[in-house]
Amino acid sequence: MFNKSTQEKSSAGPAHTLVSRTTEIVGDIHFSGELIIEGSVKGSIYAADDSEALIRVAERGSVEGEICVPTAVINGLIQGDVRSATHLELAAKAVVVGNVFYNLIEMVMGSEVNGKLMHISSSENENKKLAANKKKLPFDSSAMQKS
Repeated sequence: MFNKSTQEKSSAGPAHTLVSRTTEIVGDIHFSGELIIEGSVKGSIYAADDSEALIRVAERGSVEGEICVPTAVINGLIQGDVRSATHLELAAKAVVVGNVFYNLIEMVMGSEVNGKLMHISSSENENKKLAANKKKLPFDSSAMQKS
């Protein structure tokens, strides 16, 4: 009747989490896999940059807080900064009230960003290049002095 050798099946694919339309979460969320928000989240949302994590914010979904994820598809309201290390898609009904830091971005006509758009990859590379060039250049103090 009860077989002790029965092994539990483990999910080979990514985990999926849904915040339904009638749900409000207050607090930060750390996740992996796919997070779908149709309801409301009052808190920040995080996933590791080197993971396959994906967040989807539906048309009636909203987030009050920062989002830091590798991949995001937004079609709802975000009140806070959005940081996407890999890919960010802003769909037609997306509204972001905050700054957007991205590596690759798609913006569909109708999407709205009320903040700055900053390409994180190029700014990091520029800072590294400037620091490397500064070390290579010899400093000549005599050029600074005028007689």
